[in-house]
Amino acid sequence: MTDLAPETLAKLRHVSTATLTSQLIKVAGLRSRSPRDIRPLNMNKSRFVGPAVTLRYAPLREDLEKMANLAAQENPTRRAIEESQPGSVIVIDAGGDIGGGAVGDILAARMIYRGIVGLVTDGAMRDAGPLMAMDLPVHARTFTPPPHTVSLLAVGLNEPVGCGGVLVFPGDIVVGDEDGVVIIPRHLADKVAVSGLEQEQVEAYIKRRVELGEPIAGFYPAGDRTMADYHAWVAAGRPSLG
Repeated sequence: MTDLAPETLAKLRHVSTATLTSQLIKVAGLRSRSPRDIRPLNMNKSRFVGPAVTLRYAPLREDLEKMANLAAQENPTRRAIEESQPGSVIVIDAGGDIGGGAVGDILAARMIYRGIVGLVTDGAMRDAGPLMAMDLPVHARTFTPPPHTVSLLAVGLNEPVGCGGVLVFPGDIVVGDEDGVVIIPRHLADKVAVSGLEQEQVEAYIKRRVELGEPIAGFYPAGDRTMADYHAWVAAGRPSLG
């Protein structure tokens, strides 16, 4: 697995998913890195950055229901929670099934204790009230009362999965915020963190100038003149723009 620069995750915490989608297009031509139809279930607790631990669910087969028992040592959901390193993000491929909740508040409590920083699924969650009061950022399609075992069976851990139409490898870097989720291929994370943070800083400068009356024409999107103005402002010590 590709090693990350020590500062990469820290930088990504200051880069929005909107910026990251733009940077992935510019850096690598990747337009398919944001899972579709997935949203933060609590806008006030939507932000996270971390490497993916992938968990795959498949349609239930009734004669295999015993495999769904969380008490089983080899249950993939149990293993995902107990074996993930602190700082990880669990990404669940539910195949878009929303018949049962992938995780409820008790499993979420264990994730928090284990240091897991985010949960993403293209399925549903359950225990809406308690879950939304907890500190675990969750991105999913919706809430539903039944457990996932009414329609799904956990069958795979730390293998390539599809989540919301996006291919996710274990160790890919997952970033979530109010807009949704972006999956960054691990080998691109260092580069995207640097270019994304620069874009954030440039656009903060542009936004402030626009708030102060700067016309958009010739100024945004940033061209040579805008970038020259920005670099001159940085060289001057980033003085107040008013």
